[in-house]
Amino acid sequence: MPTDETSTSATGRRKRSDVRRNEQMLLDAAAAVFVRAGVDAPVREIAAESGLGMGTIYRHFPTRADLVVAVFRHQLDALAAAAHTPPAADTPYEALRLWVHQFADFLVTKHGLAGAMRSDQPGFESLHAEFVERLLPVLDQLLTTSAAAGHTRADVRAYDLMLAIGNLCIGVGTFPDYQARHMIDLLLTGLART
Repeated sequence: MPTDETSTSATGRRKRSDVRRNEQMLLDAAAAVFVRAGVDAPVREIAAESGLGMGTIYRHFPTRADLVVAVFRHQLDALAAAAHTPPAADTPYEALRLWVHQFADFLVTKHGLAGAMRSDQPGFESLHAEFVERLLPVLDQLLTTSAAAGHTRADVRAYDLMLAIGNLCIGVGTFPDYQARHMIDLLLTGLART
């Protein structure tokens, strides 16, 4: 079983803690760059954000599709973990809001995922199904907790909210100065009980 010092790679070999740390730094940096500049952002921008060399990026992720899928899974894992970790927010509504913003960042990456996986439509559809399966219960739990505390309406279905957030994120790559987070905050304000 892996320890804090090591984790297991896809080949079953254990990774050293410094290798794992570099991989996490790359994934965090790539996620930030993808949200800011899209999945086609230059690798040198990811290297600068992470503080690591381009060779390190290519050693971990030989193709752009490998990197995009890894970022997608990294973000998915973080969002799914919210169901098992106490929120850092003061209220259930604020916990919902923070999670929804993370989810929006994830969706921005996901929208670019289809292009990065041009030749693997079944693989993309499988990842999409996995994200719905893993994240829908988390969003449902956040909505239920917020509604029980009297912060949001109780008649909002998690799947409907997930679709609404997704639709608000679509314009990010198309329209200059499109502010998805502002649009999402307007949506969340509409869910709040005053």
